[in-house]
Amino acid sequence: MTSADAYKIGVDVGGTFTDVVLARPDGTFRVEKAPTTPADQSAGVLEALTLVAAGEGLTLAELLGATARVVHGTTTGDNTLIQMTGTPTGLICSEGFRDEMDLRRGYKEDIWNAALPAPPPIARRRVRLPVPERIDCDGKVIVPLDEDAVRRAAHRLRAFGVASIAIAFLHSFVRPDHELRAAEIVREEYPDVAMISLSHEVLPRAPEFERTSTTVVNAYVGPVIARYVRRLEQRLVAAGLLGELLIVRSNGGVCAPAAIERRAVATIGSGPTGGAIAAAAAARAADLGDVVSMDMGGTSYDMCLVRDGRPEVKTEWNWRHRSLIQLPMVDVHAIGAGGGSIARVAGDRIVVGPQSAGAVPGPTAYGLGGTEPTVTDADILLGRIAPARFAAGRSTLDVDAATKALTRLGEPLGLEAVDAAAAVVAIVDAYMTDAVRRVLSLAGADPRELSLVAFGGMGPVHATTQARALGMRRCLVPLAAAGFSALGLLLSDHVVDESRTYLARWRDADVAVLSALARRLAADAESELAEAGVGEDRITRSWFLNLVFPGQTFDVPIPLAVARDAVSMAAITDAVEEFHRRNSEARLIESRAEEPLVRGLRLLAVGRSEHPDLHPSATPDTVLRRSRRAVHVDGAWTDAAVVDVAELAADSIEVEGPAVVELPFSSLLLRAGDVARTTPAGDVLVDIAGSE
Repeated sequence: MTSADAYKIGVDVGGTFTDVVLARPDGTFRVEKAPTTPADQSAGVLEALTLVAAGEGLTLAELLGATARVVHGTTTGDNTLIQMTGTPTGLICSEGFRDEMDLRRGYKEDIWNAALPAPPPIARRRVRLPVPERIDCDGKVIVPLDEDAVRRAAHRLRAFGVASIAIAFLHSFVRPDHELRAAEIVREEYPDVAMISLSHEVLPRAPEFERTSTTVVNAYVGPVIARYVRRLEQRLVAAGLLGELLIVRSNGGVCAPAAIERRAVATIGSGPTGGAIAAAAAARAADLGDVVSMDMGGTSYDMCLVRDGRPEVKTEWNWRHRSLIQLPMVDVHAIGAGGGSIARVAGDRIVVGPQSAGAVPGPTAYGLGGTEPTVTDADILLGRIAPARFAAGRSTLDVDAATKALTRLGEPLGLEAVDAAAAVVAIVDAYMTDAVRRVLSLAGADPRELSLVAFGGMGPVHATTQARALGMRRCLVPLAAAGFSALGLLLSDHVVDESRTYLARWRDADVAVLSALARRLAADAESELAEAGVGEDRITRSWFLNLVFPGQTFDVPIPLAVARDAVSMAAITDAVEEFHRRNSEARLIESRAEEPLVRGLRLLAVGRSEHPDLHPSATPDTVLRRSRRAVHVDGAWTDAAVVDVAELAADSIEVEGPAVVELPFSSLLLRAGDVARTTPAGDVLVDIAGSE
């Protein structure tokens, strides 16, 4: 079986549904969804794959036997942090740094909220144990490691029921001897410890708090993620998978399961990255320029700014679920808003989310035991979702149950069910639109100059409302909107993004030391990519010099010319000039009198994967011919045309709102004056009425 004549599968596990995209050898694809199984996510993955196989007329074993690659984005780490259900974790640290995790650089998520409580600690103070040791920034041993103190710490942590241990010593990224010896002692004294997470392996660079926090989070989520990945791999192989399983990292790249075992924290936030990657590709294909990707699923609403054809990647100060994780991440912002967001009355007003009905029990209309009204229930009642078309027609939604739930919601406020539903939708739309405004304002971006790429099961339903509120002229809804993040995973490459610390005034930088760092980084990246089966001919390398002005906190990565893993002073001088140019452009002031400091070297190594050339099926499975139905828009019922996206593409027609375009597993609402047409890729491009 060659990659060219084999299936490729993308799997995205969300809070409510597990999405699967099957790319056929001819480039056409199939989207399927199955309810997520929170107790064991691998069960939902196998269920979704079984549905895909049945749709292709195959058994699961036949499908997996003809599959070259399964690419998986997991929310296991995110769910673990959200629910605080990780492995009991302790920390062994340098003496004097026990309280670093509580101080968290003085960071508070809402500085104006005096009542905001501190985050629940991953490792309580009684299991954060300091030991005498000290290595300085030049690698010189100032205080030898107290091995007896490490042994006592291991015994104490075991007695407290700690199962995973983080070890973070000062300047271990320069000289890891003390951390390595401490790990040996812990294994001697506690041989059945689930994981030992070493800071020089997880984040081999400064600063100290960021490295310690990332290492502790890795210890907390690592055993949970590793167990899940192992279980999933075993179940897929047992079911017949002959190809490879790849796991998506938070930087948008993929890696082999073995790499996840070493640094599981790198999967935090990996689930939504596929959507951002796919949104960038779809925007390029539609010639839209810069866009905002909007992924509205059942539980969360994820946003990402896509500039110059690629999602923004944030390398510093990444906070996820109230923990600092100092690893490169696709800059996706999430809020608790989705189809499963629960509506309730608080005083004299309706509040929507962030609590979600999730996959179990789900919205009331699902008939799975849910009794509280949700956004999905409201959209159904307003005619925006066709009950008979839910889940590709495999199940019918219970409109009566949704009506009763929204009637109960509206009663305290004197609202009928429809009015309560309209209020729920208006509130969640405002909530999501405000979130987009915040993200764009922080990035210095004007929404009127951007287009919207909307996906997720609920994204198309709310897309045109948000685009209009943001002043956007165009909105792109992908054909595979309901499984777009899973589709994007198939477009991911192998990525190794690593940095090493080196501190010096730029004029005093030792090119021999930097060159040695470059060789070490290159060797580590080559080893990891080779382990994943990536040959040298598929690897591209980009080098960066991390620079800052004296007193600045965060590194600024500047492109650096590195020839044959050798750093020259001429290349450093060019990087410093570019640093000054970017600073002048961003701040409109010249600061060339200030000499920047070198803070380290960064390597971005990309191992190219074979991306499927995806395009819509020439013969769609089903076509719903044009009909009409009542849809509630802007406070009134209106008669709207209903058009299947396959008809829209097959007949090369334009549809003007009010209308509903039915997509696989979703619906696109067009308001009066909106005009929709399909692109050559099969996606739906909407010109928003009233935009200039």
